[in-house]
Amino acid sequence: MKRLLRFSWLLLLGFSQVHAAALPEEEAQAAKALLGKALAYYQSNGDKAFAAFSRQGEFVDHDRYVFVVDTQGVLLASGGPSSALIGRDVSEVLGADLRQSFKDALKAPEGQGIQQADYRWQNWNDGKIEHKHVFYQRVGERILAVGYYLPRATPEQARALRDQAVKALVKDEAGTLKAINSLQGGFLQDDLYVFVVDLDTRRYAAHGTNLRLINTDFSKIKDPDGKPVGAPILKLMAEQDQGEYTYRWKNPVTGKVENKHAYLRKTGHFMVAVGSYSP
Repeated sequence: MKRLLRFSWLLLLGFSQVHAAALPEEEAQAAKALLGKALAYYQSNGDKAFAAFSRQGEFVDHDRYVFVVDTQGVLLASGGPSSALIGRDVSEVLGADLRQSFKDALKAPEGQGIQQADYRWQNWNDGKIEHKHVFYQRVGERILAVGYYLPRATPEQARALRDQAVKALVKDEAGTLKAINSLQGGFLQDDLYVFVVDLDTRRYAAHGTNLRLINTDFSKIKDPDGKPVGAPILKLMAEQDQGEYTYRWKNPVTGKVENKHAYLRKTGHFMVAVGSYSP
C-alpha cells in the first residue's frame, strides 16, 4: 500500500506541475522520440500495444520507458518498475483533497499534443529517488508517457532548498540538524543536499550525504585536487551574510567530480549551504 501511495502521489505531481525550465536537449529528444514511436504503435495496434509496452524490448531505452494510464487513473502498461502496479486504480489511495486534482488532470481534453511535467520517481539503474521529466499525450481514454531522469538540479532549486533549511533551523535548530543528518525532511533532493557549518567552532554541524564529516574542521576541507575549499568560504562568510562559491566536488548522483556552485547563507552562528552541479 505504501508503494502504491507513493506512485499515486508522484503520478499526480507528474501530471499537474508543468516545468518550464530548459531541458537537456539530448535526453529530451530521446524521450520524445520514444513517446512518438509508442504513439504510432498504439495508433496501429490499440490496446494490444500494452503487452509490448510492458516488456523489455523496443519500448525501453536505458532508463526511459513507456507507461500508460487511463482517464480513470488505472495503470495499464509500464516498461519500468511500476509494472507491478498494472491494473491498479492509483487515484483511490489519494486523500480527498488530492484525488480531485488528480482526476481533473486526467480529464484534460484530447488534441493538445505532447505535454510536459515533472515528478520524482525511483531510477531503477541506481535505486535512488530522482527528479524526472515526462512527456505525455492523451489518445482517446489513454494517456501515454515517457520520462527521463535529470541528474543535475538547477541553481534556483539549490537556492530554494538552502532557504528552506534556513527557515527550518530558525524554527527548530536541533530537529533540523537531526533531519539533515538522517537524510529526512526533504533536505536531500537528487544531487542537492544541505550542509551546515557552525561558525563558532568552524566544524560541520550537519551534512546531507557524508556523515563522516560531522564535527570535522571545515576550514581544512579541500577539493579532490587539494585546493582549499573551507578556508575561503569561511573568509567570505566572515565578510557578508550571504554569498556564492564555486569549487570541485563529487556529484552524489553521477558519481563524478564536477563543478559545484554553492549558495551560502548565514543564520545565527550557522552557515547553511546548498550547491548545484555542472559538468
